[in-house]
Amino acid sequence: MNKWWTLTAVCLGTFMLLLDITIVNVALPDIQRSLHASFSDLQWVVDAYSLTLASLLLTAGSLADMYGRKKLYVIGLTIFSLASLLCGLAGSSLMLQLSRGIQGVGGSIMFSVSLALLADAFRGKDRGVAFGIWGTITGLAVAIGPLLGGVLTTGLSWEWIFYVNLPIGAIAVAITLVKVAESRQPGARHPDWPGFVLFTAALSSLVYALIQSSHDSFSDPVVIACLAAAVVLMSAFVVVELRTSQAMFDLSLFRKPTFTGGLVAAFGLSASILSMLLYLVLYLQDVLGYSALGAGLRLLLISAGILVVSTISGRLSSRMPVRFLIGPGLLLIGGGLLWMRGLNASSDWTHLIPGMIMSGAGLGLVNPPLASTAVGVVQPAHAGMASGINSTFRQIGIATGIALLGTLFSSKVKSYVTDHIGAIPGVGDFGPQISTAVQSGTVTQALGSLPPEVRAPVKHLATAAFTSGLNEILLVAALIALVAGVVSLAAIRTKDFAQAPS
Repeated sequence: MNKWWTLTAVCLGTFMLLLDITIVNVALPDIQRSLHASFSDLQWVVDAYSLTLASLLLTAGSLADMYGRKKLYVIGLTIFSLASLLCGLAGSSLMLQLSRGIQGVGGSIMFSVSLALLADAFRGKDRGVAFGIWGTITGLAVAIGPLLGGVLTTGLSWEWIFYVNLPIGAIAVAITLVKVAESRQPGARHPDWPGFVLFTAALSSLVYALIQSSHDSFSDPVVIACLAAAVVLMSAFVVVELRTSQAMFDLSLFRKPTFTGGLVAAFGLSASILSMLLYLVLYLQDVLGYSALGAGLRLLLISAGILVVSTISGRLSSRMPVRFLIGPGLLLIGGGLLWMRGLNASSDWTHLIPGMIMSGAGLGLVNPPLASTAVGVVQPAHAGMASGINSTFRQIGIATGIALLGTLFSSKVKSYVTDHIGAIPGVGDFGPQISTAVQSGTVTQALGSLPPEVRAPVKHLATAAFTSGLNEILLVAALIALVAGVVSLAAIRTKDFAQAPS
């Protein structure tokens, strides 16, 4: 009976972990107003979590194999829950960002250990049932996140999107301590600490440079220095990984086209539609004026596509080559993002409906087979590392995608305001303030400092600038998804699979 308690504990932790990825998006405008956060502050609220999750995922898995998966899972749950409390108590954007980073530490431990706990507890036919239930829970968490986030933020306050984790975490810890059996991996490899430090530093430098460039420029000395540091540190990381016997990234796996194709798909998925969710939420709330609940309800169109199509895709993945699911799924996402373009100052949210449904369907088509592709090209002994690398690339996609899209968005908004503000008499000197207000969701407050006769045209300009920026990054996100789709179709091959996809 203990194995079903293990499934319960793992599902609770996974539900909390994945819920926190999507639930935060719809609360960001409220967080922005409450903490007087800048646009880059918002980017860091998301990226602080993704960065620590991506950096620690493989190292946490090694520690769990050595010291015990149950022990590390409890530690991960505790860190995540306490960090959620700190997030809710945060009185500044910096405090929230640091707390989100700590959340990512706990999340990386939980994520790296959860599947290993299930694999150790279940055998034979029951393992398939357990993984099926776990997969359903993950899909449910991603799907209801925007709606639950909207309910909590609108009905209570944004702090409750974090407080909701406390009872879930406490129950999961209690079940794990009492009912879950301990397991270790004999002869487990030691953590690759030099690789971890270099990889974390390289990724942090890259994301910092991208976010910093949104309010400076790519010619800024600090931005150039960070980009150069990212290149040097990542090169050093590759050298270290090639020379160590305990590498956190087995670079020989990249020789398999299917493995590389799966990583491109994971990155493309996160850097396109999942990164765009932040900016779609800002459009729905800051520009169109919907509440967090209103935004969450509208994002259900994407969630519905994920839920419906992922069920079909999961069944098809064992009957047909997975590249014909992953590749077309990414192409659907790209097509959906292109369909969302064409927004202007008078557009309503209904303009987004066809593209949201199409992108959600594409996401549902990709997710189930992508999970099996990550581990299907390696022998079972290396499945943990392969799955971890794929999950790491997903988080890298979110971190770099949000940063890159944010930089392009800021640049387009600034240039649009600069180009068009001259048509409104008497406000030419207010261009920088209007650009900042558009990005930070404070247009209404900014209008209060302007003469009454120019408020209407300035508001129209601000809306037009936002939609212009949104159209720009929708195009870039679509191109990322389309390129990833083409690469996946070309690279993923059935003959590379060591284990049958399931």
